[in-house]
Amino acid sequence: MKQIIPNVYQITGLPAGRVYVLKDPDGLTLIDASISGMTQRILGQITAAGHSPADVKHILITHGHPDHVGSLPGLKQATGAQVIASAEDRPVIEGKMPVVRRPQGFSPPNTILKGTPVDREVKDGDVIDALGGLQVVFTPGHSPGHLAFWQPQLGIAFIGDVLFHVFGVRLPPGFLTVDMEQDKRSVRRIADLKPRIVCFGHGAPITQDTAQIINTFAQKIGV
Repeated sequence: MKQIIPNVYQITGLPAGRVYVLKDPDGLTLIDASISGMTQRILGQITAAGHSPADVKHILITHGHPDHVGSLPGLKQATGAQVIASAEDRPVIEGKMPVVRRPQGFSPPNTILKGTPVDREVKDGDVIDALGGLQVVFTPGHSPGHLAFWQPQLGIAFIGDVLFHVFGVRLPPGFLTVDMEQDKRSVRRIADLKPRIVCFGHGAPITQDTAQIINTFAQKIGV
């Protein structure tokens, strides 16, 4: 695991979909679960850092796409952790309906995930007992129930795929995004937090001049 700030780490060497590890005195919280087949890589790094799978108490899901929940079944089975997600994306995560795609234009074929039960639904403004109080921020657009997670005292935001940080800050790919105009409004929500650190689902975290970078991009896209 690579430290971002004290008690916040990222799993390294994942082909797609970043996984973050939050450390508290009473256990660990994961944010997202990468693609399928990554369970042992994730757990191996947690174990190498001196923890056991049973130390993982929560798995927070930003949204129900294969590169963010692919290894969730294995992680849930190995850890017994509480899976937390939005009501809107819950049926997709549980394998009860296909991944929601945009209504027009090219999109990938229907995909039904190997389902994992969601133990707790959360909505905008809810607080999760992790990292001293992690606030839920409803950021739909890339998926109908996309969530971000915000720790105001630390100024750190985990924003999933609201934005990508790949060859610069950019919007997520249109063909994978249900409602791009809604996603742009979610970008403004993130910018208004004035974060000191932003952790993305794709691309390295931004840790310097972060609020200015995100706000400038929001203005560039007209929000």
